[in-house]
Amino acid sequence: MTLIVALDRVSPGEAEQLVADLCDVVEGFKVGLPFVLSAGVRLVEKLRGACPSRLWIADYKLADIGYIMRLVAEEAASWADAVIAHSFIGVDGGLGELAEHLAREGKKLILVVSMSHPGSRDVYDRATPYIAAVVERLRPWGLVAPATRPEMIALYRRKAPWAKILAPGVGAQGAEPGEALCAGADYEIIGRQVTGAPEPRAAALLARRRQEERLRLCRAQS
Repeated sequence: MTLIVALDRVSPGEAEQLVADLCDVVEGFKVGLPFVLSAGVRLVEKLRGACPSRLWIADYKLADIGYIMRLVAEEAASWADAVIAHSFIGVDGGLGELAEHLAREGKKLILVVSMSHPGSRDVYDRATPYIAAVVERLRPWGLVAPATRPEMIALYRRKAPWAKILAPGVGAQGAEPGEALCAGADYEIIGRQVTGAPEPRAAALLARRRQEERLRLCRAQS
């Protein structure tokens, strides 16, 4: 499966029903700070317990000194398989300490390498050679590159062939299911188009079918 659902703006009750409905049809769940701050860690632990076989990602987008990021990662250890951090802060005194901590704990590091908003082009994307050097040095399990920017997905697919690429922005932000996969992503992340749908399970299954259809089409054209 190549679909990950983002839990950001849902109520605790909705989240429990969503996880129950989607556990067998998605690869995992990306849990953002808005949800954790409103619902609490104990609920996230409960959700994880209801669907333990899937990938649970702490989408905290950490960007601090290594000591602080390690403390945050420790707080998420009870439920998260992976932690997302920004790559621009560098390795020494920062991401290096986080990476070492996560490796000791058997957790995955995922680094943001580009974002979907216009400001990413002004700063993040101009620093691509430096970001790529951080990625090469740390060799994280995964990278985040936006589904709305397939050129960035393709670029990092070439630069980091070992990494899993996770592409948010499918649905509400404008990318269609399957577009990021065709560009080289391993997983597409979808949020409101599924979590806000009248029938989230049906919406997730539809997104998966559209992924498969677009993949067949782009493979036939290649």
